[in-house]
Amino acid sequence: MTEDGVPEFCVREVEVPVHSVSRLEPLIGKDRYEELQWAGSLAHQRLDGRTVWNFSSTAAGGGVSEMLHVLVGYIQDVDVDIRWLVMTGDPEFYSITKRIHNRLHGAAGDAGDLGPEEAAHYDYVTASNLDSALSRIREGDVVFLHDPQTAGMAPALAEAGARVVWRCHVGREETNQWTDEAWSFLRPHLPACEAFIFSVREYAPWWIDESTIWVIPPSIDPFSPKNQDMSSSDAVRALGRIGVLRGMAGDPPVEFTRCDDAPGWVERRAAIFPEDATPLDPGDRLVIQVSRWDHLKDMAGVLEGFASSVVGRVDAYLALVGPSVADVTDDPEGGEVFAECMEAWRALPEEARRRVRLVTLPMDDIDENAAMVNALQRHATIVVQKSLAEGFGLTVAEGMWKGRAMVASRVGGITSQVVPGTGILLDDPADLTTFGDTLAELLLQPDEILQLGTSARQHVLENYIGDKHLLHYAQLIDWLVSQEAAPS
Repeated sequence: MTEDGVPEFCVREVEVPVHSVSRLEPLIGKDRYEELQWAGSLAHQRLDGRTVWNFSSTAAGGGVSEMLHVLVGYIQDVDVDIRWLVMTGDPEFYSITKRIHNRLHGAAGDAGDLGPEEAAHYDYVTASNLDSALSRIREGDVVFLHDPQTAGMAPALAEAGARVVWRCHVGREETNQWTDEAWSFLRPHLPACEAFIFSVREYAPWWIDESTIWVIPPSIDPFSPKNQDMSSSDAVRALGRIGVLRGMAGDPPVEFTRCDDAPGWVERRAAIFPEDATPLDPGDRLVIQVSRWDHLKDMAGVLEGFASSVVGRVDAYLALVGPSVADVTDDPEGGEVFAECMEAWRALPEEARRRVRLVTLPMDDIDENAAMVNALQRHATIVVQKSLAEGFGLTVAEGMWKGRAMVASRVGGITSQVVPGTGILLDDPADLTTFGDTLAELLLQPDEILQLGTSARQHVLENYIGDKHLLHYAQLIDWLVSQEAAPS
């Protein structure tokens, strides 16, 4: 608390435009749409005027924020009062929560501790955020807390009478000393939760009551700026505009539809390393990985595997694409990882350096950023997600939705997305030779690339469109309210 009595860290509400669920019907068909309508009616009836709250650590720059922008908008359309609050923190808090994030994935991350001092600072930041939020929470409201950053809020919210659900978007199937340490840090806060959501069942620790665990995979919105239809010619023009491809003088900016249905245009330029890199020709074969600059995404490994096994064998280029490192507030590793990738690029032979681009996309306009990613994925010959660990990896479903061939690691939630015939899974993501050879061989098979991409899009349509997600949420709300009414 500051001297004038204002909490040092305050939540802020994210305003999300309403999205009509009816626009999903032409894609998902009559039967699925009728089931979605039933789910919305059930949620509205069960909540009976209560508010649904979401707490997260950022409004931009990751899969959780992208998902909430969509789900909140759709849920508003079924006449449910749903809100989204974003917490704030300081660099120490985000370093602690990044450490937890890495260790839940089974990786050490930095050399920092998760001891009493870290726990005290974590508690201080979460409590300070709650000071600015508790007056808005009413007894019986449903609260979804997203990821480790928010877990510390659970006890106070439950004490205020809220029905608290913690959603963990990260995890690892097998435990080790690092996962054990992270779960030990979080465990004191979690008994206050009535339900737990995981993307993969095996992520849940053994001590959580099985009856309270819900497995709900993330989903994509086919109408969002990142996934909406974009012609190949518009994708080429957009990439010319941002500087990845050679553009034509006088080309107008590419128009897209924003989340609020207003028109938007791809106008800003990306920052491309090396700065003197020649823009690519539209006909050049392009391999891309789009992710945050995170050690677990192994951008440097993608670079090394491509340079050692593809360059010299196949005429292709690689673009490693991530957000501007200055604009993602809850990820203190971003700048470090990007710097490591630049150093790895400098160490490459000259021809390999000529074939690789590091691209950071501006985050000033989140919708425009998403449209840039859309253009990159649609133009790519192959989309890669060579993560060392992955909670779910929604960029996989996003690339598959564009009909792209996918090469990804057999880890975490990626495994359920890339089924046989929709892409290629790498059994050992650390085996850079096999990764590079897989890319080189696939690049020489255009018919196989086309077939994989066609099957990939259909698989996403059947399993990872938002109606499935909304149905799960309605079922969970129904369960929560029925638990309230059940005899003790």
